[in-house]
Amino acid sequence: MGVDTSLMVGGEAGQGVQAAGFIIAKALARHGLSVFADQDYESRVRGGHNFFRVRAADSEVRAISETQDILVALDRQSIDLHRAEVRAGGAVIFDRDAVGEPYQGNGLLGLPLERAALEAAGNRRSANMVAVGAAMALLGYDVAALQSVVLEYFGGGNAGQGNAAAAARGHELAGASSLPGPGPQLKAGGGARRMLLNGNEAVALGALAAGCRFVSAYPMTPSTTIMEYMAEKAADLGVLVVQPEDEIAAVNMVVGAAYAGVRAMTATSGGGFCLMVEGLGLAGMTETPVVIVDGQRAGPAIGLPTRTEQGDLLFALHASHGDFPRVVLAPADVEDAFWLTVKAFNLAEHYQLPAVVLTDQYLASSYATAEKFDLAAVEIRRGELLGGTGPSQPAPYRRYEITPSGISPRAFPGLSTALVVADSDEHDEEGHLIEDAATRTAMMAKRQRKLKGLAGEMSGPRTYGPAGADITLIGWGSTLGALREAVDVAGRDGLSVNLVHFGEIWPFPAEAANRALEGARRTFTVESNATGQFASLLRAETGHRVSGSILRFDGRPFAPAAIVGQLRKEVA
Repeated sequence: MGVDTSLMVGGEAGQGVQAAGFIIAKALARHGLSVFADQDYESRVRGGHNFFRVRAADSEVRAISETQDILVALDRQSIDLHRAEVRAGGAVIFDRDAVGEPYQGNGLLGLPLERAALEAAGNRRSANMVAVGAAMALLGYDVAALQSVVLEYFGGGNAGQGNAAAAARGHELAGASSLPGPGPQLKAGGGARRMLLNGNEAVALGALAAGCRFVSAYPMTPSTTIMEYMAEKAADLGVLVVQPEDEIAAVNMVVGAAYAGVRAMTATSGGGFCLMVEGLGLAGMTETPVVIVDGQRAGPAIGLPTRTEQGDLLFALHASHGDFPRVVLAPADVEDAFWLTVKAFNLAEHYQLPAVVLTDQYLASSYATAEKFDLAAVEIRRGELLGGTGPSQPAPYRRYEITPSGISPRAFPGLSTALVVADSDEHDEEGHLIEDAATRTAMMAKRQRKLKGLAGEMSGPRTYGPAGADITLIGWGSTLGALREAVDVAGRDGLSVNLVHFGEIWPFPAEAANRALEGARRTFTVESNATGQFASLLRAETGHRVSGSILRFDGRPFAPAAIVGQLRKEVA
């Protein structure tokens, strides 16, 4: 019997839920297992209910489980809210001194978490590590291996040593209990070590690999950690990271840096992207290559600031007034987050236009194991460059020269004798403001011609599942993992289901979409928004009208079983 185990750590903000969950995930990844973990947290510094779910298996996992083998409850509320999610034969670990006996039943493991933490680490705040040690003991995880992960997380000083001792004490207490571990016990590790990272870290790594050297961003959940991660690497990699006064300044600084020839990006959420719209249009008119990461969250206005949604799709396609070409990419997982960020930089610079990377809170903060990225496969495409640091160019230099491809030779100010002129008004080929209709028409047509080349750069949808299935699920962005598993679950339950999933959204790959959906009998989009935005886009670009939509807009992510359950209602 293979390993496929799920754990949840629940508690209030300030109790170390995130640290406990990450250490469990890291330890299981270090063991050689495939790991997927997600977080649910409220917009509070302290208090409020938070939880961190970890799923690990010896086969590939890319979605959460709705049921848990072990619930680590750091407060009573976690037991009350999540006890029904614990599988038969599972375990609930809690502090018996604080909670007492929460209910009658099997699988209860009440330990003196705070008291043990005080004895082992001299600090009650290490109670979460006592609980982690107990949970890993129930899985048969080696205590020395666990302590090495704890020391790696907290460092080798007093904090690290104390928390490692607390984890060992929890491991000892659980090992001495009569409670059996749920499911197959983990044997000695030895699988190939893989990275464990979240979507924001993958985006940041992709930007760094692509040569991004300027980041300007204003903190906004869930994208803040992109800026923070890159700031940590700034000194070593020659990156300038700036936090300006607001999102308007952030995007305009990025436009300025990119105009000067530096690969530049900003990261925000939907509310911040609203403020960046004028700057987006400036990049479109001046044909400046910028990358904007929009980590979608529930809106409008402040909405649910720490929850997930896919509500910015049509906004990203149409943001800013007027017509101008752009790229919109929506990564499906951490690997996609890396490679599509690289692609965003290359397309932005090659075609001299803005690129939007649509992530969301679920992808941004969820962790997954991944193979090391092959940096040798990273290609840097700078597009049509003029002069560089070489000899002087014929005058006058035409920054917006009308070409068959719509792409004009680009020079960097101060790096050649070419005079680079740019204007946010409509302009002629040299960059000077104009008012006549003929030039306006020619420049608009020039910019729009870029879409023809761009269309050839876009990859079509992924497909999964049996050909000719009775039902086809259609998704985009971060839903891929849940949808793939839903196809498998549905198949085991006797439903004939396959999947068509999109990650490269605009220019829309209409021909590839039509090929993928050819012969589909009943189609259902699965989206985290209230209006079925992708279904609308699909119909507009291909004429395909879906049979129905499975929508979730409560700020929580899709789980495979829930998708199948809703699908059964739709086809009943």
